[in-house]
Amino acid sequence: MSFRSYVGLMVATTQVHGRTTAIPGLHVFSVSKVGDDRGWFQEKFHRAKLLDAGLPESFRVVQTSVAFNKRGSTRGFHAEPWAKYISLVDGSAFGAYLDVRAGATFGSVVTVELTDETAVYVPAGVANSYQCLTDLHYLYSVDEHWSAAAYESATFVNLADPDAAVEWPIPLEEALLSDRDRSHPMLAKLP
Repeated sequence: MSFRSYVGLMVATTQVHGRTTAIPGLHVFSVSKVGDDRGWFQEKFHRAKLLDAGLPESFRVVQTSVAFNKRGSTRGFHAEPWAKYISLVDGSAFGAYLDVRAGATFGSVVTVELTDETAVYVPAGVANSYQCLTDLHYLYSVDEHWSAAAYESATFVNLADPDAAVEWPIPLEEALLSDRDRSHPMLAKLP
């Protein structure tokens, strides 16, 4: 089999399936990979397949970043004024998403087990957080470039907020958190 045929077969056999969640606009995707004894291949972001599976047409990637995180690292809750598409290159994590937009679903929480075959679309106004169950590489694409002004307009919520009531797999007192994440306000204190 030629290299071109092999790559074509790999691309043709990868699949993306999406599902909606209790938070409007928050989508969870199953992104398959294919492989053989040499390794594996995966289309982390295939726009056409993702659109068919529920990704909003309006989401246009302008930046993709990767972060390495150690087991126990816990980040969030951060609701920046941009949408994100999140996936893992390797490892596993526990994702928690909190709707901080005004409306009927304010305060709603959705949790997701993240693996290298899971991706999540997080709309603007939904707070993102995750806890690393292993060392991992966290990949995320956004539809607006980071800026200090935009970041200052973000909404932050404390990971230990009793109203969110997230049951973290690794207790927060044993997790690796930044001082900033430890000091975020509670949901009830948001304007």
